[in-house]
Amino acid sequence: MNTIAEEARADHHEHGHHAEKHCRTVEIHVNNKPVFLHEGKYDVSTFKKLAGIPQADDVDELVDCKLKAIPDNGSIHVEGCEVFISHVKDGGAS
Repeated sequence: MNTIAEEARADHHEHGHHAEKHCRTVEIHVNNKPVFLHEGKYDVSTFKKLAGIPQADDVDELVDCKLKAIPDNGSIHVEGCEVFISHVKDGGAS
């Protein structure tokens, strides 16, 4: 018995999944606002520019209900539906 999700997946693969994947625009959320980007890997500086985040801010990703800090020299892989929060850099002492 096929589910709706299985049918959608099968239909997606039949219509050139590999060709679409490289230029598909997806929705993510940054600071509770929708942002539309192409799927793929972004260095943090480029991601901040495209998402409207000040370069001086830190970026965290919401993963499994926890915030995961993303280092400035790291990268971000966008697939769609990710949630990011930016904030002024922490002072370092806690």
